[in-house]
Amino acid sequence: MPEHEPVAVTDAAASVVRIRLGIAYDGTDFKGWSRQPRLRTVQGVLEDALATLFRRTGTAPRLMVAGRTDAGVHALGQVAHLDVDETALASVARPRRGQDADPTPEAALARRLTGILGGDADVVITHAERAPAGFDARFSAIWRRYEYRVADASAVRDPLERRRTVVHAWHLDADAMDAAAASLTGLHDFAAFCRPREGATTIRTLQAYRWERAGGGVLVASLQADAFCHSMVRALVGACVAVGEGRLEAGDPEALLHAGERTSAFKVMPAKGLVLTEVGYPDDHELEARAAQTRARRELHVEGIVG
Repeated sequence: MPEHEPVAVTDAAASVVRIRLGIAYDGTDFKGWSRQPRLRTVQGVLEDALATLFRRTGTAPRLMVAGRTDAGVHALGQVAHLDVDETALASVARPRRGQDADPTPEAALARRLTGILGGDADVVITHAERAPAGFDARFSAIWRRYEYRVADASAVRDPLERRRTVVHAWHLDADAMDAAAASLTGLHDFAAFCRPREGATTIRTLQAYRWERAGGGVLVASLQADAFCHSMVRALVGACVAVGEGRLEAGDPEALLHAGERTSAFKVMPAKGLVLTEVGYPDDHELEARAAQTRARRELHVEGIVG
């Protein structure tokens, strides 16, 4: 075998580039993240834009995402990655005649995707960079953080925030809601707050959950967990809103948690108030080990959708 052949194989493997994307979107007019036939989804819109950008290279990159948000859920800090041949990336990043070169091929990718999506689109690429070794947008993540906004009778109504804020007609007791939220943190089986999915685990670590009044008196919930199962965030919010209304006592959500069964004691809140704000990752040297650990754990369960 000629000596140069092993080198050619190594070079071919090294030619695949992994790009990390930051993504923000107004989820109002999307049927969630995941691509679905004949439905407008965030993944579908972005992958169609990628297919347009790379059409002359013969590739159509696919996205792997940190959190597959539900219909109507928004994001400011969504993270995804795509794998693409370096030659194809260089081709789409090449500056056109009379145009200044972008600082990196990844920056060129983000700019051209923005051009395809439109400058006033409801989904935006906030940044693009070459991912460090071992990075996986989904499996390397160690936490996801969400916020939920409720404008009760004490809050100033802001029409510019109406697409991401739920209006509540009555005053809510923020202190009682915060006390109830604190009682739910830790490693638990959140079956009482998750829509059941066959084969999916409902065991999660809720690392933080608190309520506070922000500008204009709007109530903002902040929740952080290693992962969230289907409808978990909106159910946790609904339980605390019921406490704020006085329909539940501050200790009732914890009692429902330990009971471990779905209940009609509270309502799951609408998707419009929910925003994925940030996804956390370990240091670069720990990314690959974290991804391997997460994949091994997920082999035992079918993962649910977040939100």
